[in-house]
Amino acid sequence: MNTSSTLASSVQELEALHILQVYRRTPIVFERGEGAHLFTAEGRKYLDFISGVGVAALGHGHTGLADAISAQARTLLHTSNLFYHPLQAEVATILAARTGLDRAFFCNSGAEAVETCLKFARRHWFSQGLTTRTKYVAFTHAFHGRTMGALSVTWDEHYRAPFAPLIPNVVFADPNDVAGFDALVDDTTAAIIVEPIQGEGGVRPVPAAMAAAIEAACARTGALLIADEVQSGSGRTGPFLYSQTLGLTPDLIALGKALGAGVPVGVAMFSNAVAAAATPGDHGSTYGGNLLACRAALVFLEALASPALTESRAAASERLFSGLREMQRRLPIIRDVRGAGLMVGVDLTCDAAPVVAAAFERGLLINRTSTTVVRLLPPYIITTADVDAALPLLEDAIVAGGTVQ
Repeated sequence: MNTSSTLASSVQELEALHILQVYRRTPIVFERGEGAHLFTAEGRKYLDFISGVGVAALGHGHTGLADAISAQARTLLHTSNLFYHPLQAEVATILAARTGLDRAFFCNSGAEAVETCLKFARRHWFSQGLTTRTKYVAFTHAFHGRTMGALSVTWDEHYRAPFAPLIPNVVFADPNDVAGFDALVDDTTAAIIVEPIQGEGGVRPVPAAMAAAIEAACARTGALLIADEVQSGSGRTGPFLYSQTLGLTPDLIALGKALGAGVPVGVAMFSNAVAAAATPGDHGSTYGGNLLACRAALVFLEALASPALTESRAAASERLFSGLREMQRRLPIIRDVRGAGLMVGVDLTCDAAPVVAAAFERGLLINRTSTTVVRLLPPYIITTADVDAALPLLEDAIVAGGTVQ
């Protein structure tokens, strides 16, 4: 047995004994990463087009990130939110400029950011004495996280049923049914929550007609708008937020994933109007916004503002979409290609699981979501050469995977 397979076997045996079995892991152990590639102990190289489910935005082994977090670790990692430190306000100032919302609450994950938004949507109305405004309007195919509040506004019964009863007064609208949506939003609605591009739900952008209906419903009823930009935000789709592309004006925004480039960071952004209801003790996070997380976010935000990265991301996205659409013309098994920027869904006429497995065998890391969708979330540092390397591997995998259905 070679070194890599021995290590993988040992790790799997230990995990089987001591790790909560909630993941279906691919039986491989990665030892290091470099740019858009991951490597096993024996040196086998994989082209990473999922980047830790949209997290490793600057790729692997990024020198600037490594240097910054190493320096921060030698200086000061954590003081808690009982005290000030210099980095939270710096990150919050940049995020306020990028999102158009005024205030940040720092936490550790996208799910926590969603929980924060849900809590303070209700807190907003409670502070005005409107205790009947407790309803959330969410959307079919939505996925907002696995904590109890976030799970309550997640649509798929597969995720929900084992943990019922969830928080009450949540209703789901079809993103393609404006009239049905309008009927659900009324003066008991605390907030509408939407992923501008649904991630786990199959990389489905919100239709323009529904975006307009959301804005109109908020104007008509005063309902707050929560944009879950954990996956679609932080530059993943090109602009900082995909809400901006759709013309949405959220009152609350959940951010996470790419924002820390691999270091856990979550942020809930607030308008001043919603933030006005908050008082000390309403919410908190022991680790949220610690110095290490903030330093990582600053490195990411600085890199994201680079004209060179902006240009290369746009070129890679254009090459990826054009290549996939050419592939679609060749392969009837590809039903749709959708998404924006570097958030891409390839919807197949069959289950995508064998395609993901076939891609792995060929050295390409991708992901399956919503049963039939191949999801691509490559790091922002990919080049057109990386795309050109990935496309034939993906096509071979689709052909191979489609034949084993």
